[in-house]
Amino acid sequence: MTTVPDVTLNNGVRIPQLGFGVWQVDNSEVVEPVRLAIEAGYRSIDTAAVYGNEQGVGEAIRQSGVARDDLFVTSKLWNSDQGYDSTLRAFDATLERLGLEQLDLYLIHWPLPARDTYIDTWKAFERLYADGRVRAIGLSNFQIPHLRRVLDEGSVVPAINQIELHPNLVQAELRAFHAEHGIATEAWSPLGQGHLLTDPAIGEIAESYGKTAAQVILRWHLQLGNVVIPKSVTPERIRSNFDVFDFELSAADVEALSALDAGKRFGPDPDVFGAV
Repeated sequence: MTTVPDVTLNNGVRIPQLGFGVWQVDNSEVVEPVRLAIEAGYRSIDTAAVYGNEQGVGEAIRQSGVARDDLFVTSKLWNSDQGYDSTLRAFDATLERLGLEQLDLYLIHWPLPARDTYIDTWKAFERLYADGRVRAIGLSNFQIPHLRRVLDEGSVVPAINQIELHPNLVQAELRAFHAEHGIATEAWSPLGQGHLLTDPAIGEIAESYGKTAAQVILRWHLQLGNVVIPKSVTPERIRSNFDVFDFELSAADVEALSALDAGKRFGPDPDVFGAV
């Protein structure tokens, strides 16, 4: 079976560079794709409280027969639970739904700058980390100003920042900031929510390698050093998205894909999302 390379986080914890995302997969339908993903070789599963499928993810993990220590499980705190005490309660609920005693990675899902609660939330994350209830803590959708505040006011450097990232949104400045501060970059919607799969320029590169557009985009992420979590419920695509370790893009093709950057988001703008 293919071995996925690891990315070593700033606290020494290792995360598989290619994982499996379950956004928009209903709890009643998530068990089978997660089970198939683990069977195909994925060892990192990314969920979130707001996805409403943590219970199903936990069931799939139990059904997989793979030892817990061989799996890397990520979940995220939803916006309505931000704040110190509410974060601790929400984490307990996430563990209960997953049926786990410890989480590998816990993320603040959105910064919600207008609410200004993410620092208190981060302090609760630091407590969970200090207590050994989670192996690594990080952020999702945080912009540079939000990251600076966490670095200035917190005592633990975030292990990872999970952001929308794909060839139409390369996020060069944010990735450089991550690298400068020892924060790993993780890409959600790595395929641009499917919009990039019909891009002629990507299709031409894919054809030259005898690969699909999705495989070429995922390979681009891996060669940039991103952690990446494609999502699919289709068995063939679950397996195909994992089949990206038998070829390497040329430097010119990596550059050509990066040149498709248009600053285009398919998801919300973190600076205004969740404003009250």
